[in-house]
Amino acid sequence: MRVRVNVFVTLAPKMAVVFVGFLIAGMGMPVLPIHVSRDLGFGTFVIGLITGSQFFSSLITRLWAGDFADRKGPKKAVTVGLALAAIAGAFYFVSLLAVGNPTLSASILVAGRGVLGAGESLIITGSVAWGLATVGPQHSGKVIAWIGTAMFGALAAGAPVGSALFALEGFAAIAAATILLPLVMALLVAPLAPVPGRSTASASRLSVIKAVWLPGLGSAFASLGYGSILAFSSLLFLHRQWADGWLP
Repeated sequence: MRVRVNVFVTLAPKMAVVFVGFLIAGMGMPVLPIHVSRDLGFGTFVIGLITGSQFFSSLITRLWAGDFADRKGPKKAVTVGLALAAIAGAFYFVSLLAVGNPTLSASILVAGRGVLGAGESLIITGSVAWGLATVGPQHSGKVIAWIGTAMFGALAAGAPVGSALFALEGFAAIAAATILLPLVMALLVAPLAPVPGRSTASASRLSVIKAVWLPGLGSAFASLGYGSILAFSSLLFLHRQWADGWLP
């Protein structure tokens, strides 16, 4: 007898992981440029460098994250990704201790954002792989749709949450949330049944790149404007003394 899979219920824990992972990213987006500009005294180039370091790290670690999820299993990838996200929060705290030396503080922020980008790669890749393994390839469209919904919902929620935390306790509140949220999520994920990694050889990276480079390039160009708006819109709101800089 064929067992009917409730796709949403099965995917809900993976969606929760993605939501937390990208909520952390979303919290930092509207307030990081303000912190770097107002508290560290840097201009737009350094702001772009610090903001973009997370996305650059996510880019260069994505293939590694996929291979890690395939070999070690998606639950392992998710767990390591959450741990890296918490470590990124620790980097944020250390950067605050060095705020008297803006160059050192900014360098630590770049490192922390890089760690967060690697964690993000493992979280999203592991969650998608975990979802596909638990509900089957016949539901691949639903897996991608639900995981994507969790991701963009988290980015949308992260901006007002991050702005509220920043207004209360400054960048220290962002650092604390970046540490605590993934640790709590890791505890909730721990009892879930793992999916074993592969034991056979996988396709070469070159063959994978050949299959996806064109849609990937299109997605990259489509995201350029989005990334620019995310990085600098909060500074525009601050410069013009507008309220609710998280709205863009």
